[in-house]
Amino acid sequence: MRVHEAMKPFWDRSGDRLREWMNVDQETFYDRERVAIVPMAFCFPGYNAAGSDLPPPKICATTWRDRVMAHLGDVPLTLLVGGYAQKWHLGTKSGVTDVVQNWQAHGPNVFPLPHPSWRNTGWLSKNPWFAEELLPALRTRIKEVLE
Repeated sequence: MRVHEAMKPFWDRSGDRLREWMNVDQETFYDRERVAIVPMAFCFPGYNAAGSDLPPPKICATTWRDRVMAHLGDVPLTLLVGGYAQKWHLGTKSGVTDVVQNWQAHGPNVFPLPHPSWRNTGWLSKNPWFAEELLPALRTRIKEVLE
């Protein structure tokens, strides 16, 4: 809801974690000349009965995603944040862990990432290879692209 109210994607703790993963500050992250943030949904989908965010409505990606990506042109690096983005872009049928664990198969121009939500803190603890192997490679690639 903070993101929706601020009208800025990742304007919450998830964004703090994502920027830490990327090793970029807020100014760089929100610089539209350097970083494009293209969500799977272009609205806040609301909450389910348990209080979790609803998934992005498929109609959003179907209607807008290809148009936006075509408008962006040749993108040197794409971060696929979460399972919905990974399924859409990679056509994967496996879970996030399998896709992210095989991140090298998609690089150097695509990095699949888990969602940086606090709900994934346990996942991060169970998968230390993410911080040890993927994040250093991601940070190196981001630095190359931004320079």
